[in-house]
Amino acid sequence: MISKWFFRSKKKHKKKEIIHEMGFQEGNHKLQQDLDQMLHQIKKDLGNSPDVIVRTFQIARGSQNQVAAVYMEGLTDKEKINDFVARSLLIDPVDDALPQSVDSQNIFDFIKTRALTVGDVKVQSDWNSMMYSILSGDIIVLVNGFNSCITGNLRGGEQRSISEPESEINIRGPKDSFTESIGTNISLIRRRMKSPNLWLESMRIGNISQTEVAIMYLKGIAEDQLVEEMRRRLKDIRIDAILESGYIEELVQDQTYTPFPTVYNSERPDVVAGNLLEGRIAVLVDGTPNTLILPTTFSQFFKAAEDYYQRFDFTVFMRIIRYLSFFIVILLPSIYIAVTAYHHEMVPTPLVINLLAQREGVPFPVVIEALLMEIAFEIMREAGTRMPRAVGQAVSIVGAVVLGQAAVQAGVVTAMMVIIVSLTGIASFTMPGFTLTTTARLIRFPMMLAASTLGFYGIIIAVILLVAHMTSLRSFGIPYLSPFAPFGLKHQKDTIWRSPFKSAITRPRLFDSNQMSSLQKDKDPLSDQNDKTSEGMRTS
Repeated sequence: MISKWFFRSKKKHKKKEIIHEMGFQEGNHKLQQDLDQMLHQIKKDLGNSPDVIVRTFQIARGSQNQVAAVYMEGLTDKEKINDFVARSLLIDPVDDALPQSVDSQNIFDFIKTRALTVGDVKVQSDWNSMMYSILSGDIIVLVNGFNSCITGNLRGGEQRSISEPESEINIRGPKDSFTESIGTNISLIRRRMKSPNLWLESMRIGNISQTEVAIMYLKGIAEDQLVEEMRRRLKDIRIDAILESGYIEELVQDQTYTPFPTVYNSERPDVVAGNLLEGRIAVLVDGTPNTLILPTTFSQFFKAAEDYYQRFDFTVFMRIIRYLSFFIVILLPSIYIAVTAYHHEMVPTPLVINLLAQREGVPFPVVIEALLMEIAFEIMREAGTRMPRAVGQAVSIVGAVVLGQAAVQAGVVTAMMVIIVSLTGIASFTMPGFTLTTTARLIRFPMMLAASTLGFYGIIIAVILLVAHMTSLRSFGIPYLSPFAPFGLKHQKDTIWRSPFKSAITRPRLFDSNQMSSLQKDKDPLSDQNDKTSEGMRTS
């Protein structure tokens, strides 16, 4: 009993510390009527920061008729403040537009209805809500003698303009991509889907960061149980800050300890719009151009936006190439190790003689040789990514050519191993989903170790374990390998094969209508509560 009371007291004390770190007051506190006291408290809570701008105005004669505008420099648009707020509040005291009986109520109503020319105007009486609006870039208008404030949406400041996507390149199709502004990202999606059924829900996550997170879905197409589960998982997040959508991805996914990504992310508005039409949910996070798409299946990572902008037969051919490239990345080095070390009889004799002749001067076993080359290639790939763009690609290409040729001439590796590693590296860039590329790069190392231990038998055992693991994965209750496993012929219209638009008269389903999946809630990493399993969800 004592330990339980101590635990609750500690949690309550921790909550007070978090609220104090945010600068907010615990509970719902009303605003004060005295303007000077409110301005003093605002400056005190914000640490007397120099970027807190306070502008006072005299609306009518008398010291009691003062108005103050408060905003954060750099988060608001200065030109809009001067045009829509400052000029509006600079009212002549003898202006006939003012009420005859001037008091705080009349001045407040006059400013709200007639003085301010801001489109989005709200009235707030809670202190924490007002502080959040200031820190979000809104302008706050306070009237002396009135315990409420007027907030106007004048968010601005320096923002990155809409540009071409950097990680999802396409030849045909739209060239716009998401930015770090969640408002801009929402507008890019709404431009493509002018439907009243496109619903948007917003919430704030993060005790300190108070990051705005929004979910978008098509009402009537997305499952209600799926939307409710997404909403519940987001509300259950307890964390200090959300700085990127990767935080949300890790906290809402079904299984954390897996190399396979169970949440798809994209920076293209057309990709998000296409997935919304299939009944999925988009999660947008303020401050990042990467939008999450849930639920996710394995085949989704092999689909490019350009697949739907060109002929279906060429799309099918390119998807086969992508699947083949995935198997090349994870299996080609392992197959070479198994053939060279164990199964000479499976290749033509002239090729075996040539391979053995190349290995006469190499001092390392074939598995050590492969590991050295793969690690060297990963180092050059990472260096090319982190280096400045002006020299990154040149250094990586020159380094690969020079190091590969020098290693062959020095007798450290064979020429065939350089070919295998190069082909593996090139094949890894063919998959549209970059997160799956990272998974393939990780998987090939244990595959190589399995091949060096038991040859093809080790590769087969590793593949069986890999497929069994993928079969056990779920993304919001949906099998990760669907519609391959469980297999449904009528659901194959947009997997490897893409049906022509004339024959695709029905929307592809994520799973069978008779399938039941239990959605399991991930354990909150910042709490000591036990895992809870949500009720089963029927999906169609």
